[in-house]
Amino acid sequence: MPRTRQPAHRHVASVTRALTLLDVLADGQEFGTNEIARRTAINASTVSRLLATLAAGGIVEHVPSTGRYRLGMRLLQLGNAVLERLDLRDIARPHLEALVEATDETATLSLPGERFAVTIDFIQSPSSVQSIARVGRPSVAHATATGKVMLAFGEIELPTGRLESFTARTITDHQALAAEVERVRRRGFGQTIGEREEGLNAIAFPVWDDQARLAAIVGVQGPAPRFGSKAMRRAVGPLGEQAAAISRGLGWRRNEAVDR
Repeated sequence: MPRTRQPAHRHVASVTRALTLLDVLADGQEFGTNEIARRTAINASTVSRLLATLAAGGIVEHVPSTGRYRLGMRLLQLGNAVLERLDLRDIARPHLEALVEATDETATLSLPGERFAVTIDFIQSPSSVQSIARVGRPSVAHATATGKVMLAFGEIELPTGRLESFTARTITDHQALAAEVERVRRRGFGQTIGEREEGLNAIAFPVWDDQARLAAIVGVQGPAPRFGSKAMRRAVGPLGEQAAAISRGLGWRRNEAVDR
């Protein structure tokens, strides 16, 4: 078979199912076998075998006291190996600090993926009441400002399956999501108001590489009583400026066309 330097198009079904399990556990909670089976629509006995295999490799951990499963430390080792080769965090760090100083809210840096954007760095708000951010946390595409930016400007299709509802404000209609993504494209940034978590608001801007492709997403998030509509509008200017500065650090030039 000739080498194409491209990934194979045929996938191994068991590996795909195992990745689906990891997506469930990526929410940061512990889940039992039956709960994972329900969320993934995978047979419970198959879920049990997959979890046992992943646990043997340290990818997930079995919690004896509860009988549930959670992500394992091996993933942290693998993730650190990826992060070590990224200089994006070094470039972005001063700009995250500037955002926190300008807004008094938590600033995040995420990488776009095939289904989620994943937080790779953040700086917490200095306020006593803070929104929660953590490295490795996935941003649900249809329910977060970061995810909407990924859908609008990344090389990714809109989700086709059922859109999970997290709050009463979550977009669960595919036509409504398509319209929202188009609004993000027009105005150049994404925002959410209590769509992923009650009382949590966020805005996010794209970061471009030297080929004018989506390289990262920078965002600001905060609790709704403090980071309401007026505060969000005030944060748009500083966030856009810092996103552009990070992009320039990656070789992007403002006069390059961004056609997505």
